[in-house]
Amino acid sequence: MTTKDWFTEWFNTPYYHILYKNRNDHDAQLFMKNITEFLALPKSTHILDLPCGKGRHSVFLNSLGYTVTGGDLSEKSIEFAKQFENKTLSFKVHDMRKPFNKTYDSVFNLFTSFGYFEDDAEDILILKNIKNGLNKNGYFVFDFLNAKKVQANLVTKETKIVNNITFHIQREITNGFILKHISFFADGKNHSYTERVKFLDLQKMTSYFNKVGFTITNIFGDYYLNNFDSKNSNRLILVAK
Repeated sequence: MTTKDWFTEWFNTPYYHILYKNRNDHDAQLFMKNITEFLALPKSTHILDLPCGKGRHSVFLNSLGYTVTGGDLSEKSIEFAKQFENKTLSFKVHDMRKPFNKTYDSVFNLFTSFGYFEDDAEDILILKNIKNGLNKNGYFVFDFLNAKKVQANLVTKETKIVNNITFHIQREITNGFILKHISFFADGKNHSYTERVKFLDLQKMTSYFNKVGFTITNIFGDYYLNNFDSKNSNRLILVAK
């Protein structure tokens, strides 16, 4: 395994889902409602949720009346998500670095699911694939952490106990990456994983978007769609065409 593909292994473990099992669905759903209303997406819109994880956002978007396809690299996550499939909701294993074989009316990239790669060219390739996978006048919704705020408020050490597993978490920002080292003892052995997300601020993301020919139409700083403020906003949300 190369270090750049840390996510393939970590996202496929049961421990990843244990550590994050209390993620706030309310926020996610609020954001989906707000953004689809703001963009006035007709119910006929076919949305690609990429990467979709275990499908929680896809399921909710589908419940709002949209046709949704969820794509993710993790076979285990897709296997889990397939139980929710219906006539207007489907899931498939897809690596964002590979081009799509069809086009969509909207592509959503949610909850900091970007910037995993050492080489900028790979991140740009993903954006190119997304752009090529969008129908004319389609929207790309990109939801990322606010790197500047993360940097200012970095919690370097933390311990979380979930399902009787003690997760030791250490964070650092090194060589342009936000690193989260996670170690724990479970099922009779020690485990350790590192999440790596590129330090991408508004300036860097704007340069990426410009490179592939996206036009940014809106910049928000939270799931209530307030304006982005690099000091105080929790998220960096870009809408592009």
